[in-house]
Parts: sequence; C-alpha cells; structure tokens
Amino acid sequence: MTRPITFLSDYGYADEFAGVCRAVIARIAPDAKVIDITHGLPRHAVRQGAVLLANALPFTAPGVHLAVVDPGVGTERRPVAVRVGDEERLLVGPDNGVLALATERLGGGVEAVDLSASPHRLEPITSTFHGRDLFAPVAAQLALGSPLAEAGEPLDISTLTRLELPDPRVYPDRVVAHVVYVDGFGNATLNLDHEQLSSTFLRLGERVAVHAGTTQIKVPFGRTFADVGPGQGILYEDASRSLALAVNRESAAELLGLTPDDEVVLSPAS
Repeated sequence: MTRPITFLSDYGYADEFAGVCRAVIARIAPDAKVIDITHGLPRHAVRQGAVLLANALPFTAPGVHLAVVDPGVGTERRPVAVRVGDEERLLVGPDNGVLALATERLGGGVEAVDLSASPHRLEPITSTFHGRDLFAPVAAQLALGSPLAEAGEPLDISTLTRLELPDPRVYPDRVVAHVVYVDGFGNATLNLDHEQLSSTFLRLGERVAVHAGTTQIKVPFGRTFADVGPGQGILYEDASRSLALAVNRESAAELLGLTPDDEVVLSPAS
C-alpha cells in the first residue's frame, strides 16, 4: 500500500517549484496522496519551518514527510532521510535543522541515510533544485515501500543537525521569553509551553505587562481572541499549547514589532 506524503517548503505559490516536486512524485508514485502543509514559509526560514513541521505532523497519518527549506542547497550540507520511532514515519529533507524538532517529537531518529548519491535521484542532478531532483523522487520511492537503507549511505543518528532554540528564563517577578514563530495573522508564538506555565505567575484571567523592545502593553491571559475587543491584545495558549500573543483582528507582531528570536518580557500588571 502506497504511503501518504506530506510536503512543507518555502517555495511559495507564485513559482512552479512546489508543483514540479508534486509532478515528480506523481510520475513515480501516482497513487501516493500528497498533503501540502504549507509552501508559504518566509524564504530560508529553517527555524520556522522546523516549528511548523513539528506542530503539524502529530496530526497527520504516518507516512513520508518531505520538508524543503534549503538555503544551503548545492553546498556541503547533507540531504538526508530519517526513520523515527513513532509509527515508522520517514522524514526527508536537508540536514540543516528543519527536520530536527519533528524528529524529536516523533520519538527520535532510529535510522538515517545520506542521500547525496541516492540511486533514486533524477539525473542530471542540478545544484539549485534538490527538491525536484533529489528529495521528491526519494520521498516517492519511500512511499512505494522502498527500504530506507537502499535510499542512501547509512548515517550515525548522533551526527544529524540539531536545532537549538533559546530557553525561557523564569523569575519570581517576570518571564523572559522569545518569539519562535509569527503566523500569517501576526500572532507570535513564544518558547513557553503548557507544562512550563505552572512554574510561573501566569494564570488565566490575570493581567500581564508585555515588554517588547521599547513598547509595553497590558493584556489579559485569556482563552480565545474574543475575550478582548477588536484591536486589543491578549496572551493565550495557542493550538500547539504554547504561550502566544495576539491582537484581536489585528497583528500582534506589527503592534509590538516582533520577529522570530525577539525577546519578550512578561510581568504581573500593576
């Protein structure tokens, strides 16, 4: 039975790149169901791609998971395929960190191969479009049931690139967090998850002072956007159970000038 393939990239929707990758998959594995997670990532946004991939894959069927955010295409960075412990899923993409968070969330890597000389690649392979020439055909062959060991040369799992995210700093009177992702609505996800909240002063219904650069606003810690009026800010747990900032019907990122990695200080509102 052909396995499904999920597909995430920063190719965008204006060019043919994502469509050509899908066409390559269709020629090799016409029965494979391809599910597009997104192709609208900011260009070269490896960390944001890694966060989105890790958040999305637990809700997808087990299969082959193709992720192409590859600013180092054509360099010495390795193209890889990784089998993880959760449901024998297979992740395919560049070894630049974009697969790292999903690999960790899905039980950790148990087998990996270097695809540089994969027999599944298209020939002649180009230096600038490994999505088409390498990653898509490998994903298609794996979806058909081709063994991972035949896709490339074996790799030591411990050598795979890890993605280092900043850790939040929790003090009795404040929390220093960082933006890990800004979505299309301008909502800013912070690096503080549900399990970490119990060690902080942050509680539903309480008001919180948010400091970002030279800007400060006071917002409630609520459940949903409609807990505040249009144009008003709110702190909440997002769909991935991470703490996030939003402005109802507007953009928290624009209001506070937030981009990934920016520091945000949260303290009790006086």
